[in-house]
Amino acid sequence: MNQRKFSIIGTDKVRKEAPAKARGEAIYTDDIKLPRMLIGKIKHSDCAHARIISIDTSEAEKLPGVKAVLVGSEAPNKYGIVPQAPTETALAIGKVRFHGEPVAAVAAVDEATADRALDLIKIEYELLPVYIDPHAAMAKDAVPLHEDNKYGNIAYMAKQDFGDVDKALAESHRVLEKTFKTSYVNHVFMEPHSCVARFDDNGDLMMWSSTQVPHYLHTMASQVLDMPMSKIQVTVPTVGGGFGGKGEASNNELVAALLSRKSLRPVKVTYSRKEVFFQHRGRHPIEMKIRMGVDREGYLTAIDYDGIMDGGAYGAWGIIILFYTAAMLHLPYKITNVRFNAKRIYTNKPTCGPMRGLGGVQPRFALESMMDDLAIMLGMSPYELKLKNAIDGKHDTVSGVHVRHSEYKKCLTEVVNRSGYLEKHQKLPFGRGVGLAGGYYISGTAYTLYMSYKPHSSALIRLDTESGVTLQCGATDIGQGSNMVLAMMCAEKLGLPYESVHVISGDTKNAPFDLGSFASRVTVAAGAAVCEAADKLLAQLLPVAAVHIGCRADQLLAGNGEIYSKFEKELRMPFWDAVEKYIDAFGPLTATGSYTPPRRTGEFKGGNVGHSPTYGFTAHVAEVEVDTETGEVKVVGYNEAGDCGQPINPLSVEGQVEGSIVMAMGQALYEEIRLAPDGRIINPNLHDYKVPTMRDIPHIKTYAVDSYDPDSPFGAKEAGEGPIQPTIPAILNAVYDAIGVRFTELPLTPEKVLQALEEKKRQEGLS
Repeated sequence: MNQRKFSIIGTDKVRKEAPAKARGEAIYTDDIKLPRMLIGKIKHSDCAHARIISIDTSEAEKLPGVKAVLVGSEAPNKYGIVPQAPTETALAIGKVRFHGEPVAAVAAVDEATADRALDLIKIEYELLPVYIDPHAAMAKDAVPLHEDNKYGNIAYMAKQDFGDVDKALAESHRVLEKTFKTSYVNHVFMEPHSCVARFDDNGDLMMWSSTQVPHYLHTMASQVLDMPMSKIQVTVPTVGGGFGGKGEASNNELVAALLSRKSLRPVKVTYSRKEVFFQHRGRHPIEMKIRMGVDREGYLTAIDYDGIMDGGAYGAWGIIILFYTAAMLHLPYKITNVRFNAKRIYTNKPTCGPMRGLGGVQPRFALESMMDDLAIMLGMSPYELKLKNAIDGKHDTVSGVHVRHSEYKKCLTEVVNRSGYLEKHQKLPFGRGVGLAGGYYISGTAYTLYMSYKPHSSALIRLDTESGVTLQCGATDIGQGSNMVLAMMCAEKLGLPYESVHVISGDTKNAPFDLGSFASRVTVAAGAAVCEAADKLLAQLLPVAAVHIGCRADQLLAGNGEIYSKFEKELRMPFWDAVEKYIDAFGPLTATGSYTPPRRTGEFKGGNVGHSPTYGFTAHVAEVEVDTETGEVKVVGYNEAGDCGQPINPLSVEGQVEGSIVMAMGQALYEEIRLAPDGRIINPNLHDYKVPTMRDIPHIKTYAVDSYDPDSPFGAKEAGEGPIQPTIPAILNAVYDAIGVRFTELPLTPEKVLQALEEKKRQEGLS
């Protein structure tokens, strides 16, 4: 289908649920109230590393109003996103590994009674050494957090080597070596984790949860509760943000189900903000030592990466993110010599996991900063260096990743031209500067989570005049607008108004299987399934219409609510009349579609990670002002140009891009979870954990470059995670342009700026 002939795709549509959200009428999980429902509460460890000697729940069990008390030994089955190596249990068993780890739980008639019951549970611990620094955790005499891990506190190791890195670096005109450190940050979604669980009289479990991955939660609940999946249903109400932090089964979900089974009553467990920080699954802090080479003409010769990734207490998505970090070294530039050597370490912190743009944000910060430095060393513009190294329309990396479509060069040129980067770079007054950076992200993944080899996305469409178009899809709308995107695709295919499509999603009984909302996969993967189902519907419907219109079926098109001949315009009939005639003759009119991405891998460890059906690209220019008296860095202007293929809904794309940029601004300038030496989080609240507010956000200008991936549904690619990748280096490159100081550690606080300016003055005084 030609991208210029769409009637719905490419137009701004308001999401159907938007008015209800704006009026406060949307139903979130915590809004659900069931008859006889109990309040579940979790007792968290008050030490970061200790053996559990005993747990005495007797006084809590005697408290009037307490209906169930739960400890870890009652749910011994381990679970995890990597099925071959599960590391977690619903509640701690035998040992706690971070301050705040769930140890016991209660269900009571009200919150006050539940809190009182938690106070009555007595736990005796034998304290162990606490490691909040990965280097200390790796020491030879360090106590292992997981005794069954054969490498001590090294959870995973990854090595990949392509080309001849040592030779390339030795022959390079310039070699730059730097160490970068990123911070320990949280997603800070507005809605905390919440789950309501209810067992009925038949022993069936119903769960309502604010999850991104209902089918994965379905699988883990079956595993932990030792129940058939057919007796469990997971439904997702309105979700107040996830960004990856709800991309696993969380303790509150499993505890709610276990308490419900034990009490024989519905149970709700909703986290406080402090508990959200305990659950965490935020971005991994990484220490990255990198060498990068370039020849005289400015072409990159080699990247040598050595990283220490702080994973926190459990495995979670760790090994996946470790190898995604390796994959993210290769693009969006042409580089033939790459070495990756990294470790993920267990520490006594809340566990890190998948956060928006997982695997790419940290290395992008380092590599885009170093490319700016190399360009300046060569006496050329960073734009020139990045443009000449940028991949072309199609590209295969040395690691075997296939990019079937890219307009990254367009992104670089568009954002440079629109921002005036070349006119401003190195030409603005001291304290003001501009920075350029680029990046990309996957549009879905060929990697199968929890060993699910069934199609990654499925869709079912039903047509009838009673309900119109009913689209059932397991993909979960977590606020990113996937229901809108899929409805627009369905409507475009069927030639019907967007408003006529009703979407049922995020329900394991009422919608077919989908891997979940992560890795920017829904538009491409679920979109392909929807398009296939719609095509099958038309293949059934058009022959019936052809009989009544009086022409061949292959001459018919659907559009504007009609079915008509593309040759003789007078030959037409209303779409719904054709549906009625089909149902009268043949019965229900339904069709299914499914999608499995191309499966690619490499013959090396981690070779299956990083492959994607297609990739989105983006380039950014940030403009900053640095207050040399206070050290405050203020972003005063921001431009982005993105290759998201054909935008399905341009308004939604703009919102996704802006959200990515603002989230990364926080990580660049403000955000960091801080811990005391004993492992306690110092700032587990939104008063002390700083995020950008309206006063911090500049005017952001976004542009979608002309792009169309012919192998994607309606030419679309991702837009929600790629734009988070270049934001941090764009801002820090702008700071370098403003004051001549290169910062390599996040976040860039005013204290660090003032200290660096003082050191700069001292160095200039010595020289």
